[in-house]
Formats: sequence, structure tokens, C-alpha cells
Amino acid sequence: MFIHLGGDIVLKAERIITILDHQSEEASAENRAFMKRSRDAKQTVEVTGDPAKSIVVTDDCIYLSPISSHTLKRRAENKTIANTEEEESTRP
Repeated sequence: MFIHLGGDIVLKAERIITILDHQSEEASAENRAFMKRSRDAKQTVEVTGDPAKSIVVTDDCIYLSPISSHTLKRRAENKTIANTEEEESTRP
């Protein structure tokens, strides 16, 4: 399934490692260093020009999304539930 991060960005759910609240970037020195390395390596994508509310981490990139981490998590959970129900309905 796919998850819309805002703007024109849609990712396969399987690519997402974690979804963090944007405020967590300032929560610890490790988070700040992680984000700095990503920005320095040009592996950070701002989804829109709007302020970021969430950080979506994949294996090759970090997306700064204007959609809250709670909303993205709910979208991911709804997609998982839909996939499970679809698989169960196709079983003999």
C-alpha cells in the first residue's frame, strides 16, 4: 500500500522505517546529529514549503512532511488493516 506524505510525495508503506514527530529532532543530541548528517548528505526532502510536522525515515532518504506524525501513523495503520482484510477475504 501507499502513504501520501503531502504535496506530490507518495511512498510504499514498506519503505518507511519510522515516522517521528518533527519536535523530536530537538529532543536529543543524537537526533540533531542524525538530521544534520542527512541534510549534509543531501538526503533530506522537504515535501512542501510548509513547516514540517513529521519526519519520515526510509532506508535512503528522510522526508519532512507537513502532515502530523499521528495522521501519517493512522494512514499507515488503516492501510495495514485494509490489506489484512483483503487477504482474509480472498482465502478459500
